[in-house]
Amino acid sequence: MSAASTASTVESTVVPRLRASLAAVPSYVAGRPAVARPGLEVFKVSSNENPYPPLPSVLAAISEAATTLNRYPDMAATAMVAAVAERFGVAPSTIATATGSVRLLAQLVEITCEPGDEVVHAWRSFESYPIVTGVAGARSVLVPLTADARHDLPAMAAAVTDATRLVVLCSPNNPTGPALRAAELEEFLAAVPADVLVVLDEAYREFVTDPDTPDGVDVFRAHPNVVVLRTFSKAYGLAGLRVGFAVAHPAVAEALAKSATPFGVSGIAQAAVLASLEPAAEAELLQRVSALVAERDHVVAALRAQGWPVPDAQGNFCWLPTGDRTADVAAAFGAEGLVVRPFAGEGLRLTVAETAANERLVSVAARLVG
Repeated sequence: MSAASTASTVESTVVPRLRASLAAVPSYVAGRPAVARPGLEVFKVSSNENPYPPLPSVLAAISEAATTLNRYPDMAATAMVAAVAERFGVAPSTIATATGSVRLLAQLVEITCEPGDEVVHAWRSFESYPIVTGVAGARSVLVPLTADARHDLPAMAAAVTDATRLVVLCSPNNPTGPALRAAELEEFLAAVPADVLVVLDEAYREFVTDPDTPDGVDVFRAHPNVVVLRTFSKAYGLAGLRVGFAVAHPAVAEALAKSATPFGVSGIAQAAVLASLEPAAEAELLQRVSALVAERDHVVAALRAQGWPVPDAQGNFCWLPTGDRTADVAAAFGAEGLVVRPFAGEGLRLTVAETAANERLVSVAARLVG
């Protein structure tokens, strides 16, 4: 076949019919990687990654698990589920696992929503929420944050209708930082119908120091319609292995297992989690978390002293509400070797990273405040 004939065939090929609703689904925007530049150390502070390398014991477990890559992993992640259940004081029947907590969230939408059903969540919040909702054919109901970048729980409760199947609460809220507080959460849960599933997305729970922020697992024990999402990506430093878990009442956990990708959590990931939950390893990992929290508090205090209106920060990141200046401020940070995460027209999320990165961030921010 000639080149001209091939081109004609390609041009006349009928495009496969896709769901029309996908056109309205936004694409996920990942934090840009740091690109090396001559004479300047570049830091990636755009993806909320843990800057510490894996523990030697975790690397050893990964290496050993890699010798069995020719075999499928345990689909039920039996040993990992048992370890997670013991660590958090819940029954194994309440644990579901997947390739990161965001995949579990997608499954929650899939098991609760028919096309046209509603998912209520705050905005600005984690950008995957409208994506997983739209892909499932459901509709996002976006409830604006309060002036201090917190969830507006009374407004979210008022947004729940007969069409609502799922409510997602992000605590601490990514990307703005504040965490939910016990009294407001209990009041909210009392106002939401018992047959509406409420998801507490706690990807950054280990970094929370606000004593008034409840532990989602305790909330789950008291409320049958609550699901808690956690991840090993952040505090445990396993972002590259993609493993998260949900704590849910057994019927929900069973439905999550039914909708899971078979063999989704790799054997290497399972081994890394088991090694990370060994008491000595976890103690060392949580010491790292404490160090990052101290760095976070230092960065936030310094930025506020410069005049930046930084909201409460309870994760391993903080938020600069830069509004219409967002693109220019992000570019200015980039020019100084700091890759930040901009949200157009709203603000910048800044990851708490290596001490040298944090020091440079504070120094550069002082010149950009306005």
